[in-house]
Amino acid sequence: MKSLEPGDDSPMRTSGQTRTDVGNVDDRSAVVGNERMTALAGAVLLVLILVELVTSASLRTLLSAHVFVGVLLAGPLAVKIGSTGYRFLRYYTRSPAFVRRGPPRLALRLLAPLLLATTLVVIGSGIGLVVTGPRYAGLLLPLHGFSVLVWFPLIVVHVFAYIWRVPRLVADDWSKSSTEHAPGRERRLGMNLGALMFGAIAAILLLPVAAPWITWSQTNGTIPAPIIVGILVAILALLATRPLRWR
Repeated sequence: MKSLEPGDDSPMRTSGQTRTDVGNVDDRSAVVGNERMTALAGAVLLVLILVELVTSASLRTLLSAHVFVGVLLAGPLAVKIGSTGYRFLRYYTRSPAFVRRGPPRLALRLLAPLLLATTLVVIGSGIGLVVTGPRYAGLLLPLHGFSVLVWFPLIVVHVFAYIWRVPRLVADDWSKSSTEHAPGRERRLGMNLGALMFGAIAAILLLPVAAPWITWSQTNGTIPAPIIVGILVAILALLATRPLRWR
């Protein structure tokens, strides 16, 4: 039997229906919030990666900056991995809202594990080189160079596949009407700023350890061959895959 309020011809919702509706809204907010967190972390990483590539072109004079930014990257990278990992977990545990949103394109899903692995090797071997110094670098130096060669085309394809979405997602997080649908903007901003601060502290602590490399770079500061080859391979990868069309 329907229960009607004066002037209201719609049936009264039960408490179970209300809880379900609230749960659906919360799930949709989680999806949008996760996308915006990922976009913000990705935008921060993109800026830092571009700076890192610029410093690679002149290690003789910019090695200190190269080391600093390379360590600084670790903080935002942790946020990006955590955010994408959260989406992965929620999707494959069949969270309804994340399932409705759907997975990334198949090509990007196949690319992701290799991109993650090479990124961790690039950052890890780079930090390892700072700690060991040129005298005890051993296999870390060729490993760092080879991982950059593999990583560079992968990150270029990844960036071109997502770059068209990032400005809108970041801008939406600062829109009042849009924020109401995905609360937590301060938390997302705080996590990214905190990650940057953590990376900056680590970089400041490690930078003095890199002094032997700075001396080494005065006689060996040419543009690394993996960067040159990586750029050529990246251009070929873009021409072959055309990721800007993956929408």
